[in-house]
Amino acid sequence: MHPDLTDGVRRFRRDVHPARAALFERLASSHRPGALFIGCSDARVVPELLTQSGPGELFVIRTAGNLVPVYGPAPDAVSSSIEYALAVLGVRDVIVCGHSGCGAMTALATGEDLTELPALDGWLHTAGPAGPRTAASDGGAEAAVTALVHDNVTVQLAHLATHPSVARALARDAVTLHGWTHDIRTGAVDVLDPRSGTFTPLA
Repeated sequence: MHPDLTDGVRRFRRDVHPARAALFERLASSHRPGALFIGCSDARVVPELLTQSGPGELFVIRTAGNLVPVYGPAPDAVSSSIEYALAVLGVRDVIVCGHSGCGAMTALATGEDLTELPALDGWLHTAGPAGPRTAASDGGAEAAVTALVHDNVTVQLAHLATHPSVARALARDAVTLHGWTHDIRTGAVDVLDPRSGTFTPLA
């Protein structure tokens, strides 16, 4: 194991956990996060850091491209986690967050050959937005990726609504769905307006 990881665990046990012992004592028998955050597996995007959330406050699902499969009869980890968050934990908000420079969206936007990555190729083309887009479109490759990152969040919110636990919660006004995109370089977050379908900076 990488020594930085084991050193981190030692610092956590020595410095962090004792300083917040009361919190962890409470969390040992209580799990009531207020929101489900569905983000990309990209190591540069850390949901708890981005939202400044503490232990126990976010229920997090991370997938390549922050993708959510359409609900189906076959069990899968993403669907079961969504079901648990809504039906058992009773989260009140669900956030789907895309990000700048997403490798998954870059592959779709540019039509990258993923022959050597068949599992990833299947995942992106099953749960992802329509692609590829031409890198020669207005603004070039970077603009095409940015556009697809935004479109992808909208698509994944539609996929979410096919899950029975989400549909039931929406029918009771018990949950609100949110679409975000995050710019890694600037730290900015844009939020989807469901009425207009456009993204605007988080005020």
